[in-house]
Amino acid sequence: MSTIAAIEPPTGLIAPAPVDPVRISRFGIVNAYLVAEEDGLTLIDTGLPGTQRRILERAEELGVPIVRIALTHAHSDHVGSLDALASALPGVQVIISEREAPLLRGDKDPRGREPGNRVRGSFPTVITRPTRLVNDNEYVGSLRVIASPGHTPGHVAFLDTRDGTLYAGDVFTTRLGVASSSRVAWRYPIAGLLTWSRALDLQSARRLLQVAPTRLAAGHGPIVPEPAQAMEDAITAAEGH
Repeated sequence: MSTIAAIEPPTGLIAPAPVDPVRISRFGIVNAYLVAEEDGLTLIDTGLPGTQRRILERAEELGVPIVRIALTHAHSDHVGSLDALASALPGVQVIISEREAPLLRGDKDPRGREPGNRVRGSFPTVITRPTRLVNDNEYVGSLRVIASPGHTPGHVAFLDTRDGTLYAGDVFTTRLGVASSSRVAWRYPIAGLLTWSRALDLQSARRLLQVAPTRLAAGHGPIVPEPAQAMEDAITAAEGH
């Protein structure tokens, strides 16, 4: 396994113009996204087990190969199809944050001064090993990595620096409206119930608001355009709990 140091987005990997994200959803609420780059597609998260068929079919329809998989975190609804996709895509790059990588191996022990809270949710032990580990403010093609711990210890979001689309993982959900996963929201309570540290997750929500995204593409729910006010309202609602 190798790691790559932080880099600015390399010119040769950036598509010449912003391209709308392709959302691939199971049951209308569990999302993966295909993002076009000049050298191929970046897949953000892999969805539930079995989602690989839809992902591969959509990439084939687009006529563009998937060259990398970037994971926001290691919950089963985000890595459920990782092994199947890695098998179907020989040589694909698999990217996850350095802190989140141990969870792929089943290591749930806290690190350093982290809260001692038990991590929540299903973390399947996968066979596939990451080929690249990333940290805050590194780049995956055109995507800036934004550390956003709280839902899980090593959760990250990805900001498309070309058009401002924010792939927020589970820091926010957008089903029936925007909500912070730092609280159990009726709109999609599972995200809040499975959050590891509500305090850190709320801090991460504030940080993501500060990047002023033009679109919010969350792990659960539809893509929301011009999301700033809705994100701010969700944070305010979480602060009141």
